[in-house]
Amino acid sequence: MTSDDEIDRRYQSAKSAIKRAGELTWHYFTLGVATEIKKDQSPVTVADRESETLLRGIFSEEFPGDGFVGEEHGEEPSTTGFRWIIDPIDATANFVRHIPIYGNLIGLEYEGKIVAGLCYVPAMRELYHARKGYGAFKNDQAIHVSSVAALADAQFCYPELRMFERRGLGDFFLEVTRGAKRSRGFGDYWNFLLVAEGAADLVIEPTAAVWDLAALQPIVEEAGGVFTDFEGKASVWGGGAIAANPSLHREIMQRLAKHQQ
Repeated sequence: MTSDDEIDRRYQSAKSAIKRAGELTWHYFTLGVATEIKKDQSPVTVADRESETLLRGIFSEEFPGDGFVGEEHGEEPSTTGFRWIIDPIDATANFVRHIPIYGNLIGLEYEGKIVAGLCYVPAMRELYHARKGYGAFKNDQAIHVSSVAALADAQFCYPELRMFERRGLGDFFLEVTRGAKRSRGFGDYWNFLLVAEGAADLVIEPTAAVWDLAALQPIVEEAGGVFTDFEGKASVWGGGAIAANPSLHREIMQRLAKHQQ
């Protein structure tokens, strides 16, 4: 098989696997679970650990030799060139407070490049997914970023002010918030999906791990958007991300540059 065929095999498998993981987490969500606090002070539950274990098991059996990077169970090297990047529950802080805005994230990497991304939203039974070169979708419907070209007309989504302040960008956050037509702090994966489907126009995430971003980059890009780190690189390894349509992304990067001088 060609590498394209192998990517598609994994992409199709991930569509069903992520729904299985999503239903597992939803089962725990409806029951309620105990919360532990990790060394980085973020919460974790049995639902996080079991759903990542489930996904690793499915992919290991179907695609022996593939590697893994996961929030809960660390890294495993690849012998095939493929690596799965997993966040079993993105927005665990919502999950443990019984707020149903959380998602299950899977990014697929091949030879160092992210080639596919999937996000399942159990509360709404919606699957957002994209494979590089083939478009982005919400379930079976194609999605696209908005055409809002200027911050003054845009809806801006963000996590929280403290994250910007930790990067020395509190003033930048206030500038963007004041300059936007509307701003809302939805947080986590949801901001990026809203941008990808054109419901919002800009998201700035100042602090994020690779498993927070790997699934979302191809969804935004295949929806016609631009997804970069704070240096303008199309990378999920930069510790943060900015996503928007091309015109708005250029404006935000110009504004950011003035604050980073």
